[in-house]
Amino acid sequence: MSLFYAYRVATRLLGPVLGLYLLRRKKRGKEDAGRIGERFGHPSALRPNGKLVWIHGASVGESLSALPVIDEIRKRFPDISILVTTGTVTSATMMHQRLPKGVIHQFIPIDRQVCVARFLHHWKPDVALWLESDFWPNILTKAKKAGTRLALVNGRISSRSFKSYLRFPSFIKPVIAAFDLILTQGSEETDRFVALGAGNVRAVGNLKFAAPPLPVDPDALNELLQQIANRPVWLGASTFDGEEMACAQVHQALGLQHKNLLTIIVPRHPNRADAIAEELASTGLRIARRSLGQKITDDIDVYLGDTMGEMGLYYRLSPICLIGKSLCASGGGQNPLEPARLGCAILHGPDMSNFADISREMLAAHACRPVSDIDDLARQVSSLLAQPATTAELAKAARTYANSKAEVLDRTLDAITVLLDKEAANARA
Repeated sequence: MSLFYAYRVATRLLGPVLGLYLLRRKKRGKEDAGRIGERFGHPSALRPNGKLVWIHGASVGESLSALPVIDEIRKRFPDISILVTTGTVTSATMMHQRLPKGVIHQFIPIDRQVCVARFLHHWKPDVALWLESDFWPNILTKAKKAGTRLALVNGRISSRSFKSYLRFPSFIKPVIAAFDLILTQGSEETDRFVALGAGNVRAVGNLKFAAPPLPVDPDALNELLQQIANRPVWLGASTFDGEEMACAQVHQALGLQHKNLLTIIVPRHPNRADAIAEELASTGLRIARRSLGQKITDDIDVYLGDTMGEMGLYYRLSPICLIGKSLCASGGGQNPLEPARLGCAILHGPDMSNFADISREMLAAHACRPVSDIDDLARQVSSLLAQPATTAELAKAARTYANSKAEVLDRTLDAITVLLDKEAANARA
């Protein structure tokens, strides 16, 4: 028995265990209690009449990449309805805030054949656009068997995953074969897909370049800018465990040199906020939390941005930011294009492997600066705070780079038009 079919058997036999796992996640706030049925394939919305395009992005990053694609599809193919699925509560919240009216959101069903069959029977998607690398064997192969034409968009495979897939080709080949078209972020990703046996693969560029600037509530921005006034500010953005304390140590190291310094920390997962606030307070720092409506008064050292969907606000508050998940043990980095579009001078830790090409190109364009450890981070933050002209120059280079490849959206839509045009023609008929 191949590994692929062993996986199918396992997901069938472990159904009760997977159900209990989802219920545990619900208790921990990692599943939407009111929509848990969607994870079992039960729909919470009616299917629109006519042709339907299904777009899937696993989490926030992929979902943001999907937004310009959704807008362009609606312009080019107004007769086609759109269903968007994601897998996390955070991404669902963001989609609720940013999806255009009329676009349906559902949680992706767990990868059990019975749940997938229930989902496909209701939605009957004509075309599926799959973002990046969230490969679920049952979902993809059953959708293909049901007649859905599939395209992998903004496709990527990490070095670690590629090595694993090479060891277990019987698992990945049926999954890759489900795609009628694979559009990758670059030549390296293209080579990896081809090595795994994929056909009809082409590099069109990274859709993250096509994303619009993160939105902001102007009233909230003005209110916080007034509270901050002329204080020096820097930001730890989308931080992971260990990075909050690193930011606290930097704040303490710079406190004497930069009077009245304000450090903003925005954890990638706001549900960690209570533990983070307690940990920061134990160092003697004075904390204000946005989720509690606490103000940034003159005696506040750290403003904890423990809310969802407001990164556009936090980036606009600070001229300097550290990219989260680049200094911690788990590593990989977060999207540096988001702060680049909003005028931040960008620092990142040693591990930006999730955005390897982008960070490498940004370094070559002098659009960001790497830091090796906490001491180096403190030195570089201090230097940028003391040299506003240098900070502005770094931020300008970052903005220029972020706006340099917007044509990727046209290349992506032109490539998938082969699939969508047939559906648009059928819908009009």
